[in-house]
Amino acid sequence: MKLILVLGDQLTRSLSSLRQFQDGDVVLMAEVREEARYVKHHKKKIAFVFSSMRHFAEQLREEGLPVLYTRYDDADNQGSLFGEVQRAAVRLKPDELVVTTPGEYRLTSEMQTWEERLKVPVAVLDDDRFLSSPEEFADWAKGRKQLRMEYFYREMRKRYSILMEPDGPSGGRWNFDADNRKPPATGLIAPNPYSFPLDDITQEVMDLVEREFADHFGDIYPFNYAVTREGAVAALDMFIQERLPQFGDWQDAMVQDEPWMFHSHLALYLNCGMLNPMECIQKAEQAYRQGTAPLNAVEGFIRQILGWREFVRGLYWIQMPQYKEMNFFDATRDLPEFYWTAETRMNCLRQTVSETKRNAYAHHIQRLMVLGNFALLAGLDPDQVNEWYLLVYADAYEWVELPNVHGMVLFADGGLLASKPYAASGAYIKKMSNYCDGCSYKVSAKNGPKACPFNYLYWDFIDRNAEKLRGNPRMGFVFKTLDRMSGDKLQSVRDDSQGFLRALETNEKV
Repeated sequence: MKLILVLGDQLTRSLSSLRQFQDGDVVLMAEVREEARYVKHHKKKIAFVFSSMRHFAEQLREEGLPVLYTRYDDADNQGSLFGEVQRAAVRLKPDELVVTTPGEYRLTSEMQTWEERLKVPVAVLDDDRFLSSPEEFADWAKGRKQLRMEYFYREMRKRYSILMEPDGPSGGRWNFDADNRKPPATGLIAPNPYSFPLDDITQEVMDLVEREFADHFGDIYPFNYAVTREGAVAALDMFIQERLPQFGDWQDAMVQDEPWMFHSHLALYLNCGMLNPMECIQKAEQAYRQGTAPLNAVEGFIRQILGWREFVRGLYWIQMPQYKEMNFFDATRDLPEFYWTAETRMNCLRQTVSETKRNAYAHHIQRLMVLGNFALLAGLDPDQVNEWYLLVYADAYEWVELPNVHGMVLFADGGLLASKPYAASGAYIKKMSNYCDGCSYKVSAKNGPKACPFNYLYWDFIDRNAEKLRGNPRMGFVFKTLDRMSGDKLQSVRDDSQGFLRALETNEKV
């Protein structure tokens, strides 16, 4: 008899471990303290994962699979995955434990000790829900001086024949990103996202979360996320029909009180296994072929899944565990209190943190060019920033969060993932949003107490990291501008930045 362990981000019926199921085997699932609390996950994220797990267990039972399920508040819950596996092994005496490789290095490393500790053979199977295995990515990366997503993405497009024509890529170009950077139009309003009604299972889980995780970040109500495969597919179909046609044009735009915009909000379903990447890709390509969505939108959406998602996972597995320790800029400043409270006079940050608190979601430009840009410019400690991103977003698991934040947001890896830091002044936020209209600071002012802090922090960041960045070929123009800056102007930048950062460190409202 095999004991088949299914983790909370492995809610996929075709999972490699579940494909091993035979009559007499038992499936084990467990909600455990160790995983729910190793960072203080957003309340809505915990509710989403626990409810989705319970619904998946019910699906398996309806198919006739025996499921041994431990709830978080069960009296005999051992509090850890190993503890629950050990308890089940003592009770059932399986011939083998079977599990699909976890998405985190931490847990995968721990599982390598289980066979000896359990005195039971442990089979850790490949997670083949992705379109490129870690071994395939490592082969692609071998011998390359730089790892760039664009080239990996082109290979994946050809390998799977996605958006390809007999003479090359559809539309004659691999990448339509240049067409996807429109600032928000006046009065732009996005369609409502998919909303899944609460059922008894989800309500029970929400009551549990409010009781057991009261000290965790985030609002648990309203809760509208799907918690079943059926709901996730409905969310995908709704995106393809209602928002994909305009996703390309507005994917970088930010609008006050419009947290969802034209984005898909599917990452949380993909990353826990309710959706598989190829079905999302194929439905988007079908919309292009049928003429219901333009190529720039479809290509941009597909690139996020076939390109970025697969690329960051590959980078994660070839760079861990040392990747986590990199700190290219030697950043050490503590995460400001307003990342939790939203109590700041900077409207862009106030809006984004507030929406994150309410929804366990923010779209990629809010994460990169508002929250992340500030963390980069202010020199925030990468460990604290990574933990924050990991715990606040419902789609966050370390394999996807760490490369995106450590590499793309913070450039803490020195350029393994990104070719240059994603640093910008307030002008970028002004161009791509209407946040500046409701801000206490003036984005047009470059220095002084009323100036947008992003303006002087940007040049202070460039100035204090000049030795590390001057040789970057993509930053030549920036340093030409810095070198033309007068001594008095540069001193004003330094003074304003030092004053602002001192206020940040003493928890003054900034």
